[in-house]
Amino acid sequence: MNRIGFIASSLLVALALLSSMLFVVDQRQFGVVYALGQIKEVITEPGLNFKLPPPFQNVSYIDKRLLTLDSVDTEPMLTAEKQRVVIDWYVRWRITDPQEYIRNVGLDESAGANQLNRVVRNAFQEEINKRTVKDLLSLKREQIMNDVKREVLEQVKGAKPWGVDVVDVRITRADYVDAITESVYRRMEAERKRVANELRSTGGAEGEKIRADADRQREVAVANAYRDAQKIKGEGDAEAARIYADAFGRDPQFAQFYRSLDAYKASFNKKSDVMVVDPSSSEFFKAFRNGGGSAAAPAKK
Repeated sequence: MNRIGFIASSLLVALALLSSMLFVVDQRQFGVVYALGQIKEVITEPGLNFKLPPPFQNVSYIDKRLLTLDSVDTEPMLTAEKQRVVIDWYVRWRITDPQEYIRNVGLDESAGANQLNRVVRNAFQEEINKRTVKDLLSLKREQIMNDVKREVLEQVKGAKPWGVDVVDVRITRADYVDAITESVYRRMEAERKRVANELRSTGGAEGEKIRADADRQREVAVANAYRDAQKIKGEGDAEAARIYADAFGRDPQFAQFYRSLDAYKASFNKKSDVMVVDPSSSEFFKAFRNGGGSAAAPAKK
């Protein structure tokens, strides 16, 4: 039994020792083998690898994929005309030389991201200080990003290379600080209100002009119509008077009788009409007193 236990313990120790000597490098990583704290080997190809057991050799991993660094600093930057703007940006970068990276930057990706964030921000500040807001918002924005990328590459590939490559630098947003943005919005709103009020005033003046012209034309039309109507009415009255005069001139007694009938008709057009006069002495009832004789005589001619 002791022999079997010894064999089993030996196998377990051998398996543990073998497992500490084997390690797998993923296709997304670099494998860095340390020997007593010094880099002994960098494994770039994926697969199963061997090393000495700890503490003689240890292994760590560094990401070899394309990484993205987003800006987290909201401090404003000054443009050439001393305008305070806030920009958001991102950087696409990757680790290309793990040994240089570990020696000059750090042991993991976060160390490189922190230092790269500082370098990119300083480069943006330097470039924006030389440009205006118009340049930042126009086609020159592409030139700014290219210049920042060039400066960052010069920094990471300088006397102490970082062992990284910067693939792309992009600005995602450029805006004024909140206080200036609010002031710009208020100024834009005031300008729009001014233009709207000006348009309303112009429209009101045009409306009054159109209404005044329409009223004038209406008054002229009514006056002309009234003038024409009075002219026609006067001509009709004159013609009627001429016809009456001509007709009555032929037979004065009949004309007198006819006018008396019109007077009676106008005076007694209602049953309730009452006239207090003396028929025997009033000229108004002359036709009644004569019994219509004065009117009958012309009819017999």
